[in-house]
Amino acid sequence: MCCFSRPVNSVAATRIFARFVDRDRQAVAYQMRLDAPEDLAMILPIPVAQPAADDAVKFVNLEGYKDLFQDLERGFPKPKSRSRGIPTDSLAVPPPRLEVHSVGSFDASFVPDVKSFTRLDERFRLPAGVWDKLPQYARYGFAVFKLKQGRADVHPMAFTFPTAAPGRLFFPTVHIHDGEVHPKERFDHILYGQAGGKATVSGWTESPQLAREFVNADKTKDLVDPGNHVYRKSIHGLQANVDIFGDLKRLSL
Repeated sequence: MCCFSRPVNSVAATRIFARFVDRDRQAVAYQMRLDAPEDLAMILPIPVAQPAADDAVKFVNLEGYKDLFQDLERGFPKPKSRSRGIPTDSLAVPPPRLEVHSVGSFDASFVPDVKSFTRLDERFRLPAGVWDKLPQYARYGFAVFKLKQGRADVHPMAFTFPTAAPGRLFFPTVHIHDGEVHPKERFDHILYGQAGGKATVSGWTESPQLAREFVNADKTKDLVDPGNHVYRKSIHGLQANVDIFGDLKRLSL
């Protein structure tokens, strides 16, 4: 799901899209259902190429496309079941949407490295010592989104960054919701990715149609490639508390 600077009541229905917009730059779009008792920050560690300048991450405003992930899901129609029982994929269907009390816009910042968190307001940092327990992020950067208190389906947050992991689509899924790092956490995620060119995302489900058939690519501001298929992976239940990579597989011509 992500890391939060303050405790949250609940986080659910996390949806993440990723693709390479060019060989060395990756895009991420992120949406979730959040219930927070106070204003806080969502912090997404990202494998940004180092050294990273303050403007290495480019934020993309998707407030005008709140239905992006509903449209992405339309690319994966559920097969009609002849059984009167419960469909085998019913556990992957998200629960009913919460009433939206406040979404609005939010502020975003890029933190180039761990030591630069001192440049942020204290409310939008993780507790002292947390990053010491996560040495794998010593050379990461961090996309930080400042969110309002209350219950909301937060509209998609999006950005691009120069990646230190070309050929591997990065999905920020590590959880820190209470200031502590737990080895396992409960996941409620659907991940979507595009490989681009003559490649697939290895082991993921491929959409039957090209993205242009179910996504308004113009409204994504070029984050989604209309001329390529989309790949999908659902992750639910208790899982290892780690980020997820989608490995690209080049197709033979």
